[in-house]
Amino acid sequence: MNQSDSHDEDDMQEPGTMMFNHPRKETWIQYGVISLGIWLVFSPMSLGYESIWMTWSDILTGVVLIALSGLTVWRGNRWASYANGFVGFWLLLAPVVFSAPTAAAYVNDSLVGILVITFSVIIMMRMEMSGGSVPQGWTYNPSTAAQRFPLVVLGFFGFFASRYMAAYQLGYIDFVWDPVFGDGTVQILESWVSEAFPVSDAGLGAVAYAIEGLMSFMGDKTRWRTMPWMVAFFGIVVIPLGLVQVLLVVFQPLLVGTWCTLCLLSAFGMLWMISLTFDEVVAMFQLLRRRMSEGVSLWHAFWMGGMLSEEEAGLPEGTREDPDRAAGMFWGVSLPWTLLAALALGFWLMLSPTVFGSEGLLADSSHLVGSLVVSVSVIATAEPARLLRFVNIPLGGWIILAPWLFGAPLLTVLNGVVVGALLIAASIPRGQIRDQYGSWWPQYVR
Repeated sequence: MNQSDSHDEDDMQEPGTMMFNHPRKETWIQYGVISLGIWLVFSPMSLGYESIWMTWSDILTGVVLIALSGLTVWRGNRWASYANGFVGFWLLLAPVVFSAPTAAAYVNDSLVGILVITFSVIIMMRMEMSGGSVPQGWTYNPSTAAQRFPLVVLGFFGFFASRYMAAYQLGYIDFVWDPVFGDGTVQILESWVSEAFPVSDAGLGAVAYAIEGLMSFMGDKTRWRTMPWMVAFFGIVVIPLGLVQVLLVVFQPLLVGTWCTLCLLSAFGMLWMISLTFDEVVAMFQLLRRRMSEGVSLWHAFWMGGMLSEEEAGLPEGTREDPDRAAGMFWGVSLPWTLLAALALGFWLMLSPTVFGSEGLLADSSHLVGSLVVSVSVIATAEPARLLRFVNIPLGGWIILAPWLFGAPLLTVLNGVVVGALLIAASIPRGQIRDQYGSWWPQYVR
């Protein structure tokens, strides 16, 4: 079979089938994984792990990596290469599960785990797919490199911030810098909330952020239609699990009595990750619905994706050009003045207990509701998620009522009335929608 015949055969295959067969064509990658496996086998002896569990974990994990890559190279096993991705995930998790007593063991497993996932999954799935890249009825592609760049940056910022805090919880360092709240970070890391976890909660956060950052690299510019399963899993990691993390940070002043600067920065970054991810998830759902209307089962469409010719691709009037320029990072996100006002009101509400000297339930209410207003407003900057702005309306109603219910002074009552009324007013207008999203209707609701 000549090369052109091979390309024609690939063009006839579904995206999922092409990716499933790809490890047989990129066997050179496996030699890198085998090298990492050998490195792991000998790491405990040279780095002094001081843990029998970590020692045996790395030795056995190294052997498994070598065996799975060997199966891919010499047996042509297509599953083995992707199975190494789960082994890489275990390497990220193992130092947290076993509370690695030395920083060398923690850093070594984290680095090797990231490299294993990069070799066995990220590089393997970077193959270029033919066909259209812009969803039908859309004015831009939500899966370009520019679109994903902020997600990579935010994901790895969260990883390094969480790993820094995990180093304190695991005993590698005896000080955590907090430029705003003094020993607030230490109080939170030593609080009953953190101790309720059987392992380092900051370490678990570092694992989650690493996976988010790595998944941002996966696939090419057509991944919204060629890898629905990956976009769905990425959306789950970023959106619902991200919201859980944000809520944990929101409840810190209620449960612990203080804030944490790195936690707040990571949570704010996570909110923007949710906003920036929303459009790609919408495009993926539209692809699944189109495939099901063609008579394909949801299961098949979810794993195999779908083809899209250049003629079928969404290229309506106003389609964005030069998708990889810097401005392309924020297509699908807009910041109308109404959402800016809602953000400002949320931040003001979070600061108001300090300004007015509020205490008790009213202070807790202001911290909690102000954080929720900020969270909702940031997520609603995603144009396909603009409908979420209406969540701020009942929050505004509560802001008005809370000072009356908790018996606050007149000035605090007036502050609540003004802030609540302004928030409700700012949440009604839809604001500018710059792009088109096919049949996705919520962005058109005024």
